Amino acid sequence: MKQKIIEELKEHIPFTMGATVVAVLIAVFLLIKENLISNAISLFYIFHPLHIFFSSAVSAAIFYKYKNKAILSIVIGAGISILVGSLSDIILPYIGISLFGIPISFNLPAIESPLLILGIAIFGSAIGIVLKKTKFPHFIHVLISVFASLLYIFAYSTNFSLIMIILIFIITSISVVIPCCLSDIVFPLILEKEIKKKSKKSK
Repeated sequence: MKQKIIEELKEHIPFTMGATVVAVLIAVFLLIKENLISNAISLFYIFHPLHIFFSSAVSAAIFYKYKNKAILSIVIGAGISILVGSLSDIILPYIGISLFGIPISFNLPAIESPLLILGIAIFGSAIGIVLKKTKFPHFIHVLISVFASLLYIFAYSTNFSLIMIILIFIITSISVVIPCCLSDIVFPLILEKEIKKKSKKSK
C-alpha cells in the first residue's frame, strides 16, 4: 500500500505543484488587472462546485483503478470530494485567516445547497470511472481549488493590505496542496486497502 501511494504521488505531485503555481500567477494578474474582489462571491459559487466535480472524478478513478466496483467508487469519490473540497476551499482558509485576527464569515455550500453539491459529486465520480483519467483532472482539480480558496477569502473577508495578500497566498497553498493530494490519491488507496481487508475477513 505504501508503495502504491508513493508511486501515485510521484506521478501526480508535479501536476499539483504546477497547477498551484499557475493558479496563483493567474490570480495575482486578475487581482491587479481585473475587478476580481467585487465579483468574488459569484465566482466562488462557480469554482467550488467545479472543484467538487474534478475532485470526485479523480478520487473515483483512482479507487476504481484498484477496486473495480463502479457504485462503491462513485460513493467513495463523492464522499471524499465533498469532505476535502469543503476543507480546502472553506474550512482551512477560514481557520487560517481567523488565526491572524482578520474578520471573515463562514459559509459552507455543502450545508447551504446539499443536493446540488451531492449531485455534482456523484456526476463527477461517474465521469471519473468512465474516463479513467487522473493526471490531467488532478491538475485541473488543484488549479480550480486554488481559485476557489482565494475567492472564498476575497468574498468573505474585508482586509486586503499587502501583508494580507501575501498571507492569503501562503494559506491558500497549504489549504490546497495537502488536501488535494489526500483526496485524489491517499484516501482512495487507503479505503481500497481497508475494504479489501474486510472482504477477506468475511470470507
